[in-house]
Amino acid sequence: MSKSPASTPASTAPKAPAAKKTASTAKAASRSATSAPPAPAPAAPAAAAPTAGNRFTERFGPAATSKTEPPKPPMESPKSAAKVDPKLAAAWKNKSGRELTDAELLAMPDSEYMNDKQLDFFRARLQAQKDDLLSNAGETTEHLREDTSIVPDPADRATIEEEHALELRTRDRERKLLKKIAQSLARIDSGDYGYCDETGEPIGLGRLLARPTATLSLEAQQRRELKQKMFGD
Repeated sequence: MSKSPASTPASTAPKAPAAKKTASTAKAASRSATSAPPAPAPAAPAAAAPTAGNRFTERFGPAATSKTEPPKPPMESPKSAAKVDPKLAAAWKNKSGRELTDAELLAMPDSEYMNDKQLDFFRARLQAQKDDLLSNAGETTEHLREDTSIVPDPADRATIEEEHALELRTRDRERKLLKKIAQSLARIDSGDYGYCDETGEPIGLGRLLARPTATLSLEAQQRRELKQKMFGD
């Protein structure tokens, strides 16, 4: 009696195809592992978004400097900054006040401010200015007397009258200046000349040379002009 193929035990069945499949699967896995690209590195944490205050400071704030600025040198006075000629600085010792020049007066030391020679210098200058103003006033009087003739041409007559009006306005300003000169001469005699009426501080030789009748320092004069501009006379 012959045995049928179904009765053959399962253990004797061929298993080669399964083994080949397993080997091919392992090789494919190893190839995919070697050919796969490396995993990307973890990204660095993003910087915090700048706030509105930081953006405003970066745009409109002062530029950051890595180097510290050197300290600024102290302010020097004009007399210390400029080199004074020793001859000019000592010239006042051998001259009278009336003989001093402006440069020699400015070269004098600060400790000699408004000494006898400086007062004599300004007294002579004020007196010379007063004499010039009085001489101009006399010339104006003579000029007005000469031009009293009647001019027939209206245009010429109008020109002469305009010249007379201008000359009279000039003499009026000089009359006020004469009053200030008289007051300054009185201040020299009393010992108050050269000092501010409001603060009592020295007015300064430079300002007195430019305006011998000054009674206020430059700072006090600026404050007074500012008050007059804001509140009127």
